[in-house]
Amino acid sequence: MTSVDSKPAPTASPEADTAAVSTVTGTNGTPPPRIIARPRAASRLRALDGLRLIAALMVAAYHYGGRDGEVAKAWGSSAKLQFPTLHEWFAYGCLGVHIFFVISGFVICMSGWGRPLRSFFASRASRLLPSYWAAVILVTVVFALPVVAYKAVSPSDALLNLTMMQQPLGVDRVLGVCWTLWAEVRFYALFALCVVMPGANRQGIILFCAGWTMAAAIAEAANEPLLDLVLMPEYAPFFIGGIGLYLIHRDRHDAYAWGIVGVSWLLGQHYAVASLWHAPNPDFFSYRTSSGIILVVTFGFVAVAAIALGWLNWANWRWLTVAGALTYPFYLVHEHLGWVAIKAYHQSLGIPSYATFLLTIATMLLLAWLLNRLVEDRLGPRLRSALSRPRR
Repeated sequence: MTSVDSKPAPTASPEADTAAVSTVTGTNGTPPPRIIARPRAASRLRALDGLRLIAALMVAAYHYGGRDGEVAKAWGSSAKLQFPTLHEWFAYGCLGVHIFFVISGFVICMSGWGRPLRSFFASRASRLLPSYWAAVILVTVVFALPVVAYKAVSPSDALLNLTMMQQPLGVDRVLGVCWTLWAEVRFYALFALCVVMPGANRQGIILFCAGWTMAAAIAEAANEPLLDLVLMPEYAPFFIGGIGLYLIHRDRHDAYAWGIVGVSWLLGQHYAVASLWHAPNPDFFSYRTSSGIILVVTFGFVAVAAIALGWLNWANWRWLTVAGALTYPFYLVHEHLGWVAIKAYHQSLGIPSYATFLLTIATMLLLAWLLNRLVEDRLGPRLRSALSRPRR
């Protein structure tokens, strides 16, 4: 998931890079002082916020009605029986994660361009950690309640989950979706070391994308766990494709950027089909077609490309900013606490399946709003300020 901001760091326009010099001389025959045009801050890409929410709702649809497992206990039966027709569509919702990764590549490149390493780290930590800590604590407490029939992790594992290191250490996860955050953190580390630290520029970013693409392919061929862990062959094309789309956002005529996006899409659809497609089998909950998977992956790339090219600039409604702000906390809490809400609404109160589905979504969005207002808005700026403060 993309737990990222779609508001770019201020960048100078091409016109701002050239000083404007008056052709009129002063009374003493000397030229007047050079007037430097100030760079204009780029406007917020609100359509990106809307796409982020769509991706989060896709993932929620998958978790509530597109798979079996723990959610079946919440419904009291398989989600296939609850949604006889829609469950086949909901099964594609897991690809919302891949769309998140494309968005993340776009926005991390945008926010990291021209930013020092300390500032980049502070912005990522202050964006990820407050809601994440709150979600881990909240889910741990709720699952520990006697009335909740879901197993809570041990106190030691819950504490370790606060570090985001539970995935590589093989510890039980409090949040099922946190595996995507581990992928995001590894992407941030690669981008920080290879792009932000030496200083972001077009040539360096193109070399980073090309090098990562080649290294990921080699890692896949080598079948070496350490290389897979660092280079993430299965997800790298989506992050790299997002980076290429940001280069297109800066210059739509950049042939290298279009090449990066094209290769990333080709690799990305391959990995998505390889991991999510299987032959029809009654023992499986759902059957996704390879063409359906390719279409959803293509939708993610095309949607971000439309935003990059400015085709969706008309979608500039303020409520999209609010939607974008709710996406990350919603993504964190929707799965596990959604099970609790579904069981309460459907089994305890007898609310029909489709109404329960919508009511659970609304409940998780309300909880996300509370986390945004009470946690992110209060702790985020303080954490960023503390991490950005230079050492004396």
